[in-house]
Amino acid sequence: MSIFRRAILLLLSLAATVATRAGTYSGEPGPFKVGTLEQTWHDSKRNRDVPVKIYYPLSPADGSRPAFPVIIFSHGLGGSRDGYGYLGQHWASCGYVSVHVQHLGSDTEALRGARPMQNFKNIASNPANAINRPLDITFAIDRLTELNGVPSFPLAGRLNLAQLGVAGHSFGAFTTMAVAGARIPVLGAEPRFLDPRIKAAIAMSTPANPNSDTDAAFDGVRIPVFHMTGTADGLSRASKATGDAIVGDTTPAQRLLPYKHTRGAPAYLLVFAGGDHMVFSGRLVGSRPTDKVFEASVCRGSTAFWDAWLKGDVSAKHWLGDGGFASAVGKAGTFEHKP
Repeated sequence: MSIFRRAILLLLSLAATVATRAGTYSGEPGPFKVGTLEQTWHDSKRNRDVPVKIYYPLSPADGSRPAFPVIIFSHGLGGSRDGYGYLGQHWASCGYVSVHVQHLGSDTEALRGARPMQNFKNIASNPANAINRPLDITFAIDRLTELNGVPSFPLAGRLNLAQLGVAGHSFGAFTTMAVAGARIPVLGAEPRFLDPRIKAAIAMSTPANPNSDTDAAFDGVRIPVFHMTGTADGLSRASKATGDAIVGDTTPAQRLLPYKHTRGAPAYLLVFAGGDHMVFSGRLVGSRPTDKVFEASVCRGSTAFWDAWLKGDVSAKHWLGDGGFASAVGKAGTFEHKP
């Protein structure tokens, strides 16, 4: 056999291997039926309540009670534990416990009143909200660890906190990057909110800050992060009123900076063509024809990411890295990654 023919056969074999790897994974909804649980936890150290809504896989029919990886989700400014339900439902169906935290002070209740735009500006520019949010995440992890050993807790023994992820949108992405190790000026010079128990993170529409366009800002991030945004992911007309707020003016190009400047960990980037700031929210008002298409890609890509980095699923990791997910996204956007 000639060297040329051997080379051709080798290339064909490699192509078939890549195609097989990419074709073994889909990221579709999983087999589990989903239950929900609402609780309000109290952090005595800060004298602060932390409401949560938990989406979880119901026990299999065989009566077993397997433990599942845990995802903690942080909502955007003005959100609540009731938001982003499409993600909680999908992740739980795929074998995850999805804990949606409500951040008092930057939630729906904080926006109520006669002057919502002024309330929005006050909330977004208040350093206390920026500080309390990552502390809420760390407290939630502490509380879940405690409850996992309490027999009366409905999910006792079913939380695999060794496989822990954090995700968030907008102000929630700010929160996610803070606990993942990013240096954010309003939180201080060092990444003191880093929680080493977190193994992977997803940040949707991360806000820019004065430190964003530097490698040093993200050198403390040592876990895989999946960044998601859109080519129209700027600020809405309402949020432009925030001015010099912590979650202030951010252009679509600035949303790409965390991915661009990540050097110490695997990073992924999904950019939706024409996707605006709210495509990740599961919005019920002013929905657009592309929303469901984008949401489907968010669900599939995020689940593959969790499966790859929390469950160690090799087929999911290959699907993300070998072009399977990029093909699934198609013309809806672009996807890239770096090891």
